[in-house]
Amino acid sequence: VQLQASGGGLVQAGGSLRVSCAASGRTGRTVSNNAMSWFRQAPGKDREFVAGIAWNGGTTSYSDSVEGRFTISRDRAKNMIYLQMNNLQPEDTAVHYCAVARTALPASVTAYYTSWGQGTLVTVSS
Repeated sequence: VQLQASGGGLVQAGGSLRVSCAASGRTGRTVSNNAMSWFRQAPGKDREFVAGIAWNGGTTSYSDSVEGRFTISRDRAKNMIYLQMNNLQPEDTAVHYCAVARTALPASVTAYYTSWGQGTLVTVSS
């Protein structure tokens, strides 16, 4: 399965962006029944979990740093996930990656993920 992230860009602090991730290829057994998540990696830092959503969209999980500001959603019919980011802050600046988990529920550990997109850069200016 291939993942293509898009929608990143430059925004001022307090602004909003929505990033998207499209899955293609053999998605029937590897995407539709699996959790998907967003991670991010800032320069010089480790990749960190941002938000995840269960295979059916019924369960979502967020890191403490984005809880209440970001919303993850998915469209199973289109094999898409989205991350709506509101009240962005300079510390949110990072390359944002989407990933497919090997599990039905989202996990915050990268080892649980089997496929990764190429990332989309989000830059927040102060």
